[in-house]
Amino acid sequence: MISPGLLILYVEDPARSSRFYETILDRPPVFETPGYVGFDFGNGLGLGLWSTTSTEFVSGGTGNRSEIAIVVDGDAAIDALHDNWKADGIAIEQPPFTAVFGRTFVALDPDGHRVRVCPPDK
Repeated sequence: MISPGLLILYVEDPARSSRFYETILDRPPVFETPGYVGFDFGNGLGLGLWSTTSTEFVSGGTGNRSEIAIVVDGDAAIDALHDNWKADGIAIEQPPFTAVFGRTFVALDPDGHRVRVCPPDK
């Protein structure tokens, strides 16, 4: 079986994006270079922030049409996380509401990548 081990987001400024993800993930990166920052979630999955100006960056695409989902159990915990992030100055694209799958909201990272907070699948 093949399992993803790393999600990569292409960002304009890895240091700026690193500060954002340190705030929302409440953990420091495990690897840093001027063009790349890596986070480890401790469950076999990591997040990489790769500079769009890196000489190793090759992509014909533009835009941010994906989401990272952070699973949080309980409506009150989801609302509290929203309030904490908003107080930290994190841009909120979609405030908390109850969708067909449960309570959710969407924040934006400095490059416009969507970060959805939602309940676990039941």
